[in-house]
Amino acid sequence: MEVFMSLLCLFFLMIRISLFPQAQAQSQPYNNITLGSFLSSIGKQSFWTSPSGEFSFGFSTFDGSLYVGIWFEKVSGKPLVWTANRDSPAPSGSTVELTTDGRLLLKDENKVVLMTIANSSDGDVGSAAMLDNGNFILQSRSGDIKWQSFEHPTDTILPEQSLDPESVLYAAASGTDISTGRYFLKMQSDGNLVISWSDSPTDVSNEAYSSNTEGTPGRLMFATTGVIYISRPNGTRVNLTPPDRIPTPAKGFYQRAKVGYDGVFRQYSYPKNDDGNLAQSWGTVWSTQANPCFVPGICGLNGYCFLKNDGQADCLCPKGFNYVNPSNRFMGCRQNFPVQECPGLTTNDYVFETLENLDWPKGDFLQMNNVEESKCREACLSDCLCTVAIYMSNTCWKKKIPLYNGRIDLALGSKVLIKMPKENTSMTPLPNNKNMGETKCKKDAMNLSPLIILLFFILGGSALLNLFCVVLLALLRRRRTKLGRTEPGQSDPVMNLRRFTYRELEDATCGFKEQLGRGSFGTVYKGILSRLDGQKPVAVKQLDKLMEDGEKEFMTEVSVIGRTHHKNLVQLLGYCDEGSQRMLVYEFLENGSLSSFLLGSRRPSWEQRVQIIFGVARGLTYLHEECSNQIIHCDIKPENILLNHSFEPKISDFGLAKLLMSDQSHTHTNIRGTKGYMASEWFRKTAITAKVDVYSFGVILLEIICCRKNVELKKKDEESAILVYWANDCFIEHRLDRLVENDEAALDDMTRVEKMVMVALWCTQDDPSLRPTMKKVEQMLEDAVEVEVPPYPSASAPN
Repeated sequence: MEVFMSLLCLFFLMIRISLFPQAQAQSQPYNNITLGSFLSSIGKQSFWTSPSGEFSFGFSTFDGSLYVGIWFEKVSGKPLVWTANRDSPAPSGSTVELTTDGRLLLKDENKVVLMTIANSSDGDVGSAAMLDNGNFILQSRSGDIKWQSFEHPTDTILPEQSLDPESVLYAAASGTDISTGRYFLKMQSDGNLVISWSDSPTDVSNEAYSSNTEGTPGRLMFATTGVIYISRPNGTRVNLTPPDRIPTPAKGFYQRAKVGYDGVFRQYSYPKNDDGNLAQSWGTVWSTQANPCFVPGICGLNGYCFLKNDGQADCLCPKGFNYVNPSNRFMGCRQNFPVQECPGLTTNDYVFETLENLDWPKGDFLQMNNVEESKCREACLSDCLCTVAIYMSNTCWKKKIPLYNGRIDLALGSKVLIKMPKENTSMTPLPNNKNMGETKCKKDAMNLSPLIILLFFILGGSALLNLFCVVLLALLRRRRTKLGRTEPGQSDPVMNLRRFTYRELEDATCGFKEQLGRGSFGTVYKGILSRLDGQKPVAVKQLDKLMEDGEKEFMTEVSVIGRTHHKNLVQLLGYCDEGSQRMLVYEFLENGSLSSFLLGSRRPSWEQRVQIIFGVARGLTYLHEECSNQIIHCDIKPENILLNHSFEPKISDFGLAKLLMSDQSHTHTNIRGTKGYMASEWFRKTAITAKVDVYSFGVILLEIICCRKNVELKKKDEESAILVYWANDCFIEHRLDRLVENDEAALDDMTRVEKMVMVALWCTQDDPSLRPTMKKVEQMLEDAVEVEVPPYPSASAPN
């Protein structure tokens, strides 16, 4: 029995090692890797680590395939920064060998050479090394570098790395396929940095981005300070990293820059976790394109792009088209119905399928102005070259396929008319064996006996009746879709939201049993989405009575919220609008609210609080200035800021203010918000702007600094009862140490404490015009702009 159990344990251990060679491997910090050394994909030694342990070279698995590459060893997920065999995954049992003649070879389990990873032209190699900057090198016996991975990049560059003229970074094919994709970034010999794609149509420019720096040769440099710039021979430079976005301090972050499969070049930073308290995730420092859907060619021919909740782009095909490669939706779509012949079928043989808020900006061959939609339809039907017509603002654009650069844009208000034969509108997209069998049955029907023919007509009549019912249901469903609703259990492809039934959410919450909290908008319950959702925890917000015309308002707000995506906003997963029930389904955040976190039994570390401040500021900046529709939250408070597993802040309840009935507010007026966080303009007959959120943020900023509530009337020291007033007094008296007493980390960082207090006092000014915008607040916090001394007194009355 003991022998059997030992063999069984060995069996499972071998399975685990084969599935996760990177996780199971034992490594040692090599300074010099001697000739004759080797790595095994299934052995104890599958990678070599740099002296600091921050980078590793060796075997790594990605989406089930085996690669030789370099990755961040101490970063969650261990992302690859370089790959030797991205287009040819290695078989299980492969090895990497540094031969005695100085070549680095990839071999299969039979010792057959699969590829030469690296070698030297003169053969003078004495050892190899994985350096702390992420560079893997072959070096001579005298220490000269004979080969280095920095000179052979794949899709990523690191600090201390550069791109010489005519050097190229090639993007991956998709998020799940790291083989060479369509987009590539090139440092041209004329000094211009461009992103292009390789399979563009001949009549469309294949340039997706240009730095517009041509004229003088240059190199792309990535400095250890966190700045990416183009260096010119005359000593001048063109900075690409905005000065207000540089990670500070640079040594406190891992950094990389990568050209993505969506054609966007992004610089990332990741906080190093020295004390175990920092919220960790890759943050985008800057990018060549804020919205990847505006990258030319992103969805190939005939496809169109939309943004998912996580900010990533995805591609769809219009009805009548299918993906060229279903496993890679970015490769475009092909038409699955015949085009109109010239001359050919009449206009009566064609109908239109419609889509809204969509555009293919290029490819129109005729523009008609000041026409009605009916004229646009007639013009396209009668034109054999017209496959698609786009109607918007009394203008009609007739287009022929292929279509390029399609994307959803809610601001367009456009209507897309796709012309297709009538018989194709009710058929499956592609012919299959079943359809071929039905054709054969129709031919054989001519030889049937009279009785069978009679049965044929009876069954045919029944089929026609069923067809009628199907068409009727389709029309009703189409009408429902036009009203902006999807069927329960389905996803809205534009918002990427799922519509739930009331019963589904009742089951998920066990009858709305576990209450997480209650606020201005309703009650929140914890739920578990089972079955296909893999036991995913969620937060279900059951909204109270809506305002008049609530149905339309609810769908409008859900549409807005569903299209917002930022790492500091709580993600909306779905909704329910069944009968009188209105519910929103959000991601569940493990660490609760900021309020509980700040006022718990243990005070959060100063660095944790600083990161939370930055995160909340970035989330509000996005709502105010960066999303497609400006959103004023109207109720920013610690209870509406939630923390995920790594204590990264996420703003919740944004976009819901318009759903709140006037008689649900805290007073009998149309005031919205929470006592203590409300700006003075709420109590005046003045317009409400985004500056009300700025005021609330200023109060929260002081609460995070001091780890206390903004109003504590039971305090023995009455002068500190109102936090905004007390902070103002402490600032004037140069006694800011009183705000963070007994907090050694904050006391050692008083320069930053003073700056943050000054920012908070600017935010809480009584006059909205004196308050900065959230963008300006973010810049002040990140030292991008100077913080001036705020006026005194703040004059903000407690509320």
